[in-house]
Amino acid sequence: MFDYSKRKIDYVRISVTDKCNLRCVYCIPDEGVEQLHSQDILTDEEIIRLCQSFISLGINNIKITGGEPLLRKDVTGLIEQIKRLQGIQRVTLTTNGVKLKEYLPDLIKAGLDGINISLDTLNGEIYRKITSKDALEKVLESVEQALAYEHLNVKINCVPSELMDSCDIINMAALAKDSRLNVRFIEMMPIGPGKNFTSWSEDKIMKLLEKTYGTLQLTETMYGNGPAHYYSIKGFKGKIGFISALSHQFCGNCNRVRVTSDGCLKTCLYYAENLDLKNILRKSNGNMALEQAIWQNIYDKPAGHKFKSDNEDGKIGQVTMSQIGG
Repeated sequence: MFDYSKRKIDYVRISVTDKCNLRCVYCIPDEGVEQLHSQDILTDEEIIRLCQSFISLGINNIKITGGEPLLRKDVTGLIEQIKRLQGIQRVTLTTNGVKLKEYLPDLIKAGLDGINISLDTLNGEIYRKITSKDALEKVLESVEQALAYEHLNVKINCVPSELMDSCDIINMAALAKDSRLNVRFIEMMPIGPGKNFTSWSEDKIMKLLEKTYGTLQLTETMYGNGPAHYYSIKGFKGKIGFISALSHQFCGNCNRVRVTSDGCLKTCLYYAENLDLKNILRKSNGNMALEQAIWQNIYDKPAGHKFKSDNEDGKIGQVTMSQIGG
């Protein structure tokens, strides 16, 4: 699947719930967000049909996201169904890690290929400030348990902000020193409450880590489906990655699209426009119209976002990442 900018699109992130058991301050506003009704959420059968259509178009890497995807009933059964689809390449999961330890055995049986665990700090007090929960130990136990499965690709997703100091960044990177963990620093997206926070830039983190650990050497190897680029540090088993949508805009190499939990296809986070796939799914039992609509929408994928522009036209406004699918 190629869009009109001749980018190969082979990766889709599918949100399976808008519910989350954390309230991260840059994701959920103080007043909360209105939860979707159960009938508005895509069913397992509808998600499988979507996956079949994406695969037929050459999009065979699927990330299951939320909210917190482990809050969806029998999400492991859904992942197992997706893994069985002919043509699928990789199925991975993004989770906050709070419930991951108890789900890991079933996720492994389902055939999951990789897990991204969202974790911004190793400081318990700062963790509580960010998430409004005292769950850091549970997350760290989940990380340790996930690493016990040698075939499983395990990454940490860290969104650094002014809530964290230099020690937090240094300590997060150190997780990659003695284990095969890849630690990725992700720039804060100016979406919903995220607009109110200042992110650490990639260049600032690079300077801090090089001062602490020595030279970061850019690697040519890709360690996932998305736009991250990775560095090795002498003496580190894992890698340090960066996803820097603002300071190092990667739109020219973007290979992904998103499906929200209520079935909207988003080809770019910046724009409000989306395609209502749920409506198509529920109007027809066949996949021809669905595939044609997906193809056309992806073909028309915008060339790039305009988050750094003063022009607010088309911007998604106050929609939160939990509503879109992180």
